Amino acid sequence: MENEEMDFEEGTAEKTKAWIQENLRVIVSVFIVAAIALGIYSYSDRSLPSDESMTADETSVSSEATEAEEEGMEAEEVEAEPVSGQETVAPTETSRETAGSFIETAERGDGLTHLARKATANYLEKNPDSSLTVEHKIYIEDYLRKAVTHQGGVEIGTSVEFSKDLIGQAIAQSKTLSEGQLKNLEKYSSRVAEFRK
Repeated sequence: MENEEMDFEEGTAEKTKAWIQENLRVIVSVFIVAAIALGIYSYSDRSLPSDESMTADETSVSSEATEAEEEGMEAEEVEAEPVSGQETVAPTETSRETAGSFIETAERGDGLTHLARKATANYLEKNPDSSLTVEHKIYIEDYLRKAVTHQGGVEIGTSVEFSKDLIGQAIAQSKTLSEGQLKNLEKYSSRVAEFRK
């Protein structure tokens, strides 16, 4: 009887050992995932500030973002630090209006085209023009992007000024586009999420 118990225990031990060897990858993977999850949980508990209102500098993790190319536009880098000599404003203030212009401040992911789009939207909010289509707006923001006197890249906090006269010129110029030119701009307007609403 003792021999039977010893044989049974040895058989069970061998089966357990064989099962562990066959499933070693799965077992190790589960331990690794558990360790990572525990580390993330532990870190997130320690890193939460007592004040829930964090500034943009505290929440900026990405060092660069690019915008989609529209009509041969080059992608523009957006970095966490503003270029020296560039006007910056508080993170909460992204758009200002003066007597003769709109001043747009870059947020994470913004390039010159995004800022031109914001200036156009602000201008059209104050001076509605129902004759403008989405394609006209694509042309206007590209016109502004090319005509603005901004030098250098666009980083988070960079402010760019778009004069109201320049925006008016862009709108007037967009109204001179032919049907063929507007049709060509459709392929770009369909890529802009803000215009698909």
